[in-house]
Amino acid sequence: MAAFHLGLDTFGDVTIGPEGTLQSHARVLRDVADEAILADEIGLDAFGVGEHHRPDFAISAPEVVLAGIAGRTKRILLGSAVTVLSTDDPVRVFERFSTVDALSNGRAEVILGRGSFTESYPLFGYDLSEYEELFEDKLSLFVELLKGGPVTWRGSTRAPLAGTTVYPPVEHGALKVWIGVGGSPESILRAARYGLPLTLAIIGGSPARFKPLVDLYRQALEKVGKPMLPVAVHSPGHVAASDDEAKNELWPHYERMINRIGGERGWPPVTRAQFEREAGPDGALCVGSPATVALKIINTARLLGLSRFNVKYSAGTLPHSALMKSIELIGRVVAPRVREEARAA
Repeated sequence: MAAFHLGLDTFGDVTIGPEGTLQSHARVLRDVADEAILADEIGLDAFGVGEHHRPDFAISAPEVVLAGIAGRTKRILLGSAVTVLSTDDPVRVFERFSTVDALSNGRAEVILGRGSFTESYPLFGYDLSEYEELFEDKLSLFVELLKGGPVTWRGSTRAPLAGTTVYPPVEHGALKVWIGVGGSPESILRAARYGLPLTLAIIGGSPARFKPLVDLYRQALEKVGKPMLPVAVHSPGHVAASDDEAKNELWPHYERMINRIGGERGWPPVTRAQFEREAGPDGALCVGSPATVALKIINTARLLGLSRFNVKYSAGTLPHSALMKSIELIGRVVAPRVREEARAA
C-alpha cells in the first residue's frame, strides 16, 4: 500500500432534486462537475466517470465531461469508468483522451472495458454476437496506438492502418490506461498479456473472492515477462456521520436502483437483509461512518495488494447534496486514515 491512491467514480446517476422530482440530465452533468471540483479541492487522487446510454445515467460522453472538469481542477487524475471500447473506434478514443490529457496537463486516464450494459451495441450498429471479437480486436489496435509514432495494424473489425500517425500525440510519456474487469479469468489474462494495469469492479459479494483473480493476474504477468503492475478496485459506497445514518440514507435509493436493473435481468427483488450483508465487513458496499469505510478500504487493499481504491459514490437517485457530504467525509476523514495506514504498512 506504499503508493496507495483513493479515488471516486460516478456514472452520473440521475438524482432527486430538492423538490422530490428527478433532475434533468443537464443538471446532473453540472452537478457531476461540482462533485469533481470538490474532490480536487479536498485532495482526493482520482475522479472517474462512466459511459452509459440509458435514461438513469446522464454521462454518455465521458471525455467531454472530463474536458469540462479539466479546466476547473488542478491536480486530480481524470478518467473513464469505463470506456466501452467494443462499440467505439480505438483511434477516436485515443484522440479524445490525448486531448483531455493535453487540456489537463497530463492528468487523463482511460479504463477500457466492455461495460455491464449492452445498449451501445444496437445504438452504434454493432452485433452483440461479436462481443468477444470486437473487444479483443480493438484493444490490440489501442495498444499499438499507445506506443506513439506511425501505426501499422490489421484486424477483423475495422479498416487497417498503414504507417498512420494519430493526433494529438501525448505530450509526456504514454497515456495512462487500465483494463476494467468484472471477474472473468479470460479478461484477467488478456490484461496481463497486453501489459496493462487492472481495475476490478467489485459490486457484490466478498472482495476475498477476487483474490484468486489477482493472483492469476500477477502470475500471468510473470509468465509473459511483464513487470508487476498496479491493481485497483471499483466498489460502491456512501459515507455519513454514523453507520446507521449512511445505511438509512442510501437504502431506498439503492433498492430502487438494484430492482430497476435487476428487473431487466431477471433478478429477484433485493431485500434489506441482503443490503445489510453487503454493507457488512465481508460485503462489497463501502457504507457507513468514516471509520467503518476506511477500515473496509484498508482491509480490501491489504487483501488484494491494491494501488488504488475507487469509491463509486453515486447511487441511483441519492441526492446531490448527500453526495457532496459523502465526498467531503471521504476526502477529509476517510482518505487521511487510509493514507496513514498505507504509510505505516
